[in-house]
Amino acid sequence: MNSAAFDLELLGWPLVAGLLVLSTHVPLGRRVLARGIIFLDLAIAQIAVLGVIAAHAFDLAPQGWPTQLAAAAAALAGAAGLALCERRWPEIQEALIGSAFVVAASLSVLLLAGDPHGGEHLSELLTGQILWANSMQVAQIGALYLVLLGLWAWYGNRSAGGLGTFGFYLIFALAITASVQLVGVYLVFASLILPALAVRHLSPRLGMLVGWALGALAYAAGLATSAWFDWPAGPAIVIALALFSLVSGNALRLLQSSDSASIRP
Repeated sequence: MNSAAFDLELLGWPLVAGLLVLSTHVPLGRRVLARGIIFLDLAIAQIAVLGVIAAHAFDLAPQGWPTQLAAAAAALAGAAGLALCERRWPEIQEALIGSAFVVAASLSVLLLAGDPHGGEHLSELLTGQILWANSMQVAQIGALYLVLLGLWAWYGNRSAGGLGTFGFYLIFALAITASVQLVGVYLVFASLILPALAVRHLSPRLGMLVGWALGALAYAAGLATSAWFDWPAGPAIVIALALFSLVSGNALRLLQSSDSASIRP
């Protein structure tokens, strides 16, 4: 155990970064469940990672704007392609999403095959480096998420399809691109899907609030656990999200069942 690492100065910015990730991923996750495209986030995240790895293969600055541009371009291209597939072949969309994921993952491995540090780099992109989040990264991702949430609020709830297929995929790709290099592929998926699963039977407004709350608690618990036991932060938060979502989901289901039973004549 490492009690010395349990320091608010160390964990503060990572926690803020996690809360910002939840601000977009909880509503997006609920929409993903509603649309029945569960593995879309994994595919888009892996395609964004492919862009990062391609930039790395060409020796671009890992934290510079060319790498960010490569990741965003890859994610947007993948999102546009999958949006077209959903319109043309909706009955096999989930299979196409899975195929896109495995192809992007395989290309990533091939691009890193000749790099002696390729395995380490790929591991960082999968599990994330949230503990290294700083004020500059938080400010940048916060500004982007503010724009995306504004677009979501302005267009997402309108009638006649709201954002539409391409609008949804556009916001989704940009949100995933921003978060995947910070928290990693695994935590992106967990942040999108696990809270959404726990609150799937709640009303939209209540489900959003409860999803954000349990996600925030899970991030805090995961970061604290990783610091205390000196574990990797990303996997620790994923496990915390799974546990909190499992307990919360069952508790909410029991509450709804008891409420339904109490109003029966």
